Amino acid sequence: MTDILFVCVHNASRSQMAAALLKHHGFGRVTVRSAGCEPADEINPLVAGALAEWDVDISGEVPSQVTYEDVAAADVVITMGCKTYPVAEGPRYVEWVVPNPEHEGITGIRPLRDDMDRRVRELLSSLVDERSPRTAVRL
Repeated sequence: MTDILFVCVHNASRSQMAAALLKHHGFGRVTVRSAGCEPADEINPLVAGALAEWDVDISGEVPSQVTYEDVAAADVVITMGCKTYPVAEGPRYVEWVVPNPEHEGITGIRPLRDDMDRRVRELLSSLVDERSPRTAVRL
């Protein structure tokens, strides 16, 4: 099973959103984790609210510090704004340029949620295609 690690600065918005959406769409086909290089104390409540509108619940998540072990265990590490994180040989590294919603209201977070949803669906589709092109599931 492919292991995906999302890393952003505070692990309170972008990486949590991406991880939750990939888990939601992945139906157990991938392992998904998230972490931050400077974790916040709690999840951004507006991000949690925007995901809850789609019945995706991150209210129980807690921001965590990215570790070398997290990175080394991943097949793909997707970073979003985090410039200082441990690097290990093996994972594929991808940078997603995604604005930080820290100071956005809910109307600013919804477009980010929609963009993140598109990104994770494309990621999942590409992972399924890489593993078994004949039986790829299109989302």
